[in-house]
Amino acid sequence: MLKIITTFALFSVAFIAPVMVSTIAPNSEFGASAFAEEEKKEPKFKNVKTRKRQSVGAKCGKSLEKIQVVLEEENWLKSMEMLEAIEASSKTCKSPYEQTQVWKFKGYVYYSLNDFEGSIRSYKQVINGEGTPEDLRLDTRYTIAQLYTAEERYADAALQLEIWIEESTIVSNDARGLLAQIYYQLDRKEDALIMLEKAINDVEAKGILPKERWWSLQRVLYYERDQFDRVIEILEKLVKHYPKWTFWKQLGGMYAEQERPLDQLVASEVVYMNGKYDKESQVIGLGYMYLAAEVPYRAAQIIAKGMEDEIIDRTAKNLEVLGTAWYQAKDLNLALSALNEASKLSDSGELQSRMAGIYLDLGQDKQAYQATLKAAEKGSIKRPSSNYLIMGNALVNMHCYKDAIGAFQKALKVAENKKEKRFPKQWIKYADVEGTRLGKLRDLGAEVPSCRK
Repeated sequence: MLKIITTFALFSVAFIAPVMVSTIAPNSEFGASAFAEEEKKEPKFKNVKTRKRQSVGAKCGKSLEKIQVVLEEENWLKSMEMLEAIEASSKTCKSPYEQTQVWKFKGYVYYSLNDFEGSIRSYKQVINGEGTPEDLRLDTRYTIAQLYTAEERYADAALQLEIWIEESTIVSNDARGLLAQIYYQLDRKEDALIMLEKAINDVEAKGILPKERWWSLQRVLYYERDQFDRVIEILEKLVKHYPKWTFWKQLGGMYAEQERPLDQLVASEVVYMNGKYDKESQVIGLGYMYLAAEVPYRAAQIIAKGMEDEIIDRTAKNLEVLGTAWYQAKDLNLALSALNEASKLSDSGELQSRMAGIYLDLGQDKQAYQATLKAAEKGSIKRPSSNYLIMGNALVNMHCYKDAIGAFQKALKVAENKKEKRFPKQWIKYADVEGTRLGKLRDLGAEVPSCRK
């Protein structure tokens, strides 16, 4: 099995298993005619002079033709037996060039058998062979570099590929991309980035789309340099040209890193709307984003659906967030429902106190009063003076002025600063005056409302 390059840090780096070049996948006819001499007009490699190509003799060619048939049938073991028989013979393929062809075939068969070490050995024989043409020698170095990469022998792979690049007149961007991946594994991050920049800039200048794995590695390198603007730039290209939800998620994370909350929200919403959030932290996190963006109704919708889909647990904390979202969205009945459920799961009186405030807003004074009593009984309220103020207001609305004064006095007693004390004092005066006024009217025989708690 081919080994895959391991990656580190925030992002994964794609890797393609060695794609064998023509030097290891021979598919031509063999024989003297197949290797007719021809002139090399434009040398591909720097040290190749215009010269006539060598040829395979008739006897060797016929033997290799037979092997070609077996190769096409993918009978690798039989192919290897035939090749070893030819190699052992001193009469079949005896010239240095013919031996090169046998080693080239063996390298391909070893590769097909997933024996990379055997493949490397055979291709090294091709490189070191006396009869190996220079262009074949260079192409074979590239192949060996790919095999070393698959075997995670990165230093050896880099050496072979560096030689190939140095001696080649035409250097492909695929080679630069591969060497960049190898350099990354060798912790040669600067060299890796230089190679990637050359490859990416070159193809973009030609109007060609860079490969996904190049941008993927490039963003890793820039992330490790804390150049987040460049990471975002690359991710924006990836979501456009190679749209994957992992890229959208990473883009949202980078927007958050750069304190771009609206962009983060948009990227996250795209992922959510396509059903790619399946974890509680992701869904409720999106709800928090909408709350921060002052869009509570959308936050409540998302959290409620998350609970319906059983992605978000109905814990006291999560239900409290849902209740808060509904409250901010002005849907007080749904807010009460969520907070009431949360309160049953909480030992604190805080949620009952908040419910009391909502009941008061709804004009449900008796329920507000009862909720404040439950809150005071449970305790652990963040602002107990506020709870007693709500209690007093509910009692005033129910015309229970004496009890209201008692509630406001409790609020005054637990108030922590002058600001908190100001309101209970004002309400005490109001309740006292209003209670006295109604009492006098009642004494005169007027019909006035009485306490109805």
